[in-house]
Order: sequence, then C-alpha cells, then structure tokens
Amino acid sequence: MHKDINTEWHSKRLSDFHIKRIIRAQRYMHDASITAYLSDVFIADGTAVGVTYGHQQVDQFGRFADGHIMRTSHIRFAAKIGPFWVLTTMNSRYVIASFKRGDGRASFHNLLRSAVGEVDVPSPVIH
Repeated sequence: MHKDINTEWHSKRLSDFHIKRIIRAQRYMHDASITAYLSDVFIADGTAVGVTYGHQQVDQFGRFADGHIMRTSHIRFAAKIGPFWVLTTMNSRYVIASFKRGDGRASFHNLLRSAVGEVDVPSPVIH
C-alpha cells in the first residue's frame, strides 16, 4: 500500500495521510480520463500548485514523476465529482486529493468566488 518516492529539491515526500487520499481518489470512478492526482494543492494566479502522483506524461527526465511539485496551466473549469474536486485545464484533468494545510482550501475558495462573482457561497463549478 505504501509507495517509495524519491525526494529531490523540487519534490516532496508524501505522508501516509496523503498517500491514502491519493489511493482513495484513484479508486473513485471518474467519468473521463485523469491526467494526474495532486496533493497539498493551493491556487496561485489561476493555476494549481501541488505534489503530483500518477501523472500520465512522466518523461525520461522524471518530469511529472510521483512526488514532484508541479504547477498546472490555467484552470478553465472546476467541478466537485463525488468527494473530490476535479480541475480541467486546456488539455488536462487533475483530481485534488488534498489541499495544502492552512491556505490551500482558502485559495481554492477564493478562485471559485472570483470566477462566479459571489462573496458568500462559492459555486461548485467554474466556467
């Protein structure tokens, strides 16, 4: 159940909590192909930053390998599918397995509010 992850300066070792969340997200039946699962996510300038796992486009240099920190392209759409948020960019779909402690969820809610122009209750979908 536990997977070893190499740690480099641009990567992060996942905790047991994060690994369990990623496994749970992978087991959930999604309606379309998923590019990768992200842990410790926070939103910056309309993009998601997080630790990638199970990315479909790992290259020969290890880019997008498990445990690497990555930044998505601009988020075009976000929807809550079952218990998980799924982010769609121009060519990819990412499942948020967990938010960064502290400001991760708040940064995501700010994105939702800014996308729909509401202050009180965030909408589950960004268009």
